[in-house]
Amino acid sequence: MKYLIWLAPFLITAGLTVGLISEDWGTIPLVLIILGLTIAVVWILWQSYSTKWWSRRSTQVGTNALIATLAVVAILGLINFLGTRYNIRNDLTEAQFFTLAPQSQEVLQNIEQSVKVWIFDANKNPLDQELLERYQRQNNNFKFEYVDPLAKPGLTNKFGVKDYGEVYLESGENRQLVQVVNPQERLSESRLTNRLVQINNPNTSKVYFLQGHGERQLEAGEDNISQAVQALADNNYTAEPLNLTQSAKIPSDANAVIIAGPQRALLDGEIQALQDYVNGGGNLLVMVDPGVDPKLEALTKEWGVTFDNRLAINVSESAQQQPPGISIVTQYGEHPITKNFKNGISIYKLARPIEISPVDGVESTALVLTQPYPASWAESDLENEELNFDENSDRPGPLTLSVALTKKLAAKPTVQPTPTPTPTPTPTPKPTPTPTPTPTPTPTTSEENKPTESRMVVFGDSDFITDGLFTQQLNGDLFLNSITWLSKQDSQPLSIRPKEATNRRLNLSQSQASLIALSSILILPLLAFVAAALLWFQRR
Repeated sequence: MKYLIWLAPFLITAGLTVGLISEDWGTIPLVLIILGLTIAVVWILWQSYSTKWWSRRSTQVGTNALIATLAVVAILGLINFLGTRYNIRNDLTEAQFFTLAPQSQEVLQNIEQSVKVWIFDANKNPLDQELLERYQRQNNNFKFEYVDPLAKPGLTNKFGVKDYGEVYLESGENRQLVQVVNPQERLSESRLTNRLVQINNPNTSKVYFLQGHGERQLEAGEDNISQAVQALADNNYTAEPLNLTQSAKIPSDANAVIIAGPQRALLDGEIQALQDYVNGGGNLLVMVDPGVDPKLEALTKEWGVTFDNRLAINVSESAQQQPPGISIVTQYGEHPITKNFKNGISIYKLARPIEISPVDGVESTALVLTQPYPASWAESDLENEELNFDENSDRPGPLTLSVALTKKLAAKPTVQPTPTPTPTPTPTPKPTPTPTPTPTPTPTTSEENKPTESRMVVFGDSDFITDGLFTQQLNGDLFLNSITWLSKQDSQPLSIRPKEATNRRLNLSQSQASLIALSSILILPLLAFVAAALLWFQRR
C-alpha cells in the first residue's frame, strides 16, 4: 500500500495521453483515469487512518492552501470560460474609436445571407483586420479572408484582381470592388458599409443637378463639386446634369433634383417645371448663395421659405479664429438628416439666413442654427469693414441657415362608373314590350385618402459642398444625409462620419513653458530636499 500511490499518476497520465493522441475519449482512457483517481483517493484515506496526519497542523495548513489555490484556479477558469462564451467589449474611448457607427450596426443586423470580404494582399494590416473583426462580431453571416494573389492565381483571376490591396465584397454571385488599400489609405468603414447596402439592394437612385444658370459644375475644378458627386456614386447614387431649356419636364426617374448655387435667374418655364415636379410628389434640394436672386421665391414661398438678403456674421470666440463671414455651426435641429450630429462642426462660407413662415400642409424643421446674439447676427451693411450690430436694420441670432420641409399631397381622384336610371318602356300596339337599353356609365369622382409626400431641403449657402470644404467636418455628411432623406431611401444608411480624437493639447506660451521647466528641474527637487532635511532634524 505504501508504493501504490505511484500507480495513480501513471494511470492518470496514461489515460490522458491515450485520449489526447487518439482524440477519442472512449472506454480505455476513461477507465485508466478513473482507476488512477480511485487509487489516489484510497491512498489518501489509508494514510489519514494509519498515520493520523490529518490532525497535524502542517497538514491542515497545507490542505487549506491547496483548497484556496484550487478555488482561485477554478474561479479564473470560470471567468475565462464566461469571457469566451459571452464576448462583451466596452469601448472606453471618448469618440468610440473601436466601435462601429450606428449606421453600420443597423446594416449588419439586417443581413440575412452570407457575405464575405476578400482582401487580396499578402500582408495583414492590424487596423484593417480589427475593423473586419468588429463587423464579424455583429453578424455571423459576415466573413473575411486575406488572400495572397500569387498563392491563389485561380481565385485572383476569378475576381479580376489587377494589383495588391484590392478589397472585394462577395454575396452569392454578386461581387463588388470596395476599394484599394495601401499604407497611406486603410480600409474605410463608410465604403464597406455602403457596399454592403448596394450588394443587398443593387437598385441605384438617380439625382439631377440643374445646370444653365451658373450652378456648381460636377467635374473637378475650383469651386466645383466633384467630391460631392463622387460621394454620391459611393453611396449608390447616379448624378446627371439637367438643363430645363432642352427638356421642359423633370425626368420621371429623378429621385431628387439639386439646385446648387445658381448665379442667374431661372426662366418662368423652368420655375413652372420645378413647381409641377414638387407638387406631384418630387423632392428638391435648393442651395442659394448671398447676393444672388435666382427668382426661386415663387417656388419656395409656397412652402413658407424666403431668403434673407443679409449676410450671416459669426464673431464667436473660438480656438480657431475665422473671418466673421464664415459661420461655424454646432447647433442642429431634431431631424433624421442631423441625427447623431450632437455638437459636431459644419462650416459655411458666406451664408445667408432663411426665414420660415407657417403654411398649411407643410411641416418644417430647422436643420442648421447659428449661435445666439451677440455671437452671430444677420448683417445688412456689407460695405462697412467694421461690422457692428444695428438694431434697426440687422437681425440678431440665432439664424436658420437650412430647413427641411415635407408636404402631404392628396391623391388624385379616381373615376368610377355610375349607372344611369333605366328608361321606362314605351307602350306599342305589339304585345311584346321593347327591350330595355343597356345602362350607359357616366364618370363621377370619388376621392381616396392616399396622400403622397413631397420633400424639400433649403440651404442659404452652396460653398459647403465645394471641393475642399466638402470633406471638412460634417459638411459632406449634411449633404449626403439630405439626399438620402429626400430620395426616401429609408433602407439606405445615412452618411458615416470619420471619428476624430478630441484635441486636448495645452498651448503654452514661452513664459509658461519656461516656468514648468524651471519648476520640474529646480523647484520640486529643492522642496524635496528641504522636506527631507526637516524630517531628519525632527527625528534627531
